[in-house]
Amino acid sequence: MNNDLASGAANRNPTELKLKGFKIYEVDSSFKALPIFSRRDFYKISINTGHAVIRYGEDLIDVEGTFLFFGNPNIKYSWEVFESIKTGYACVFSDEFIKAGERSESLHESPLFKIGAPTVFRLNDLQAAFMTLVFDKIYLEQGTDYVFKGDLIRCYISLIIHETLKIQPYVNTIKHHNAASRITSMFIELLEKQFPIESKERPLRLRTPQDFAKNLSLHINHLNRAVREITGKPITSHISERVVSEAKALLKHTDWSISDIGYALGFEYPSYFNNYFKRLTGTVPKSVRVRIT
Repeated sequence: MNNDLASGAANRNPTELKLKGFKIYEVDSSFKALPIFSRRDFYKISINTGHAVIRYGEDLIDVEGTFLFFGNPNIKYSWEVFESIKTGYACVFSDEFIKAGERSESLHESPLFKIGAPTVFRLNDLQAAFMTLVFDKIYLEQGTDYVFKGDLIRCYISLIIHETLKIQPYVNTIKHHNAASRITSMFIELLEKQFPIESKERPLRLRTPQDFAKNLSLHINHLNRAVREITGKPITSHISERVVSEAKALLKHTDWSISDIGYALGFEYPSYFNNYFKRLTGTVPKSVRVRIT
């Protein structure tokens, strides 16, 4: 390593990249959510106390007391607060942050983030005290200079998820899922089943909206309308985001050639893959691999 590189490494906080895609912030007693129904770009877990109606996809959930909320970036949602939310925390993070340096399963596979999964969990006093303590630890850890704080925060998030799975979901749903929700769930599940790519000899089978519509025995317009209604974005966006995410994982964590990666992701020629990747990310596949090595 030359002196310039050594100096740069010494001056850089080694956790900067690890915490990219993560933030936790406090929610104080003045919090009043605006009822803007839209999708977000991050997964969200929050712990709050108060009275709110949460519109999540096609459901309206009326909740009071202390509760956990799980938000999926593929589902539109909004909050209407009837009483100021008391002090709590909101934790937002990307799929890439959770995966970190390992090719772990996508959050789409988590029982708490699948489309149609429970969204709100009411906590009793003991559960609320424990969960608040974990959020406290995450909040404090975010501000430390501990080298492996990203790994530690991921462990805390995993603890929250596992502890929540043992809690009965809060059921006070005013409006149940409709056909669009079921169709969207089937589409997302079908998309995710193709990942991760484990072999160059088994490329993506479904690559276009038409492929998915045919597999689900639906007209393409019907499928796209349902997915857009629930998630706020078209099928092509879901497909491209997932393909790019897998491409980055393969570039970082395998020694496959860029041509092989492109082929595994359904691109007949390397130039097609390069152009596709650059159009969506603003950079070429080779640059992603160079930065990692």
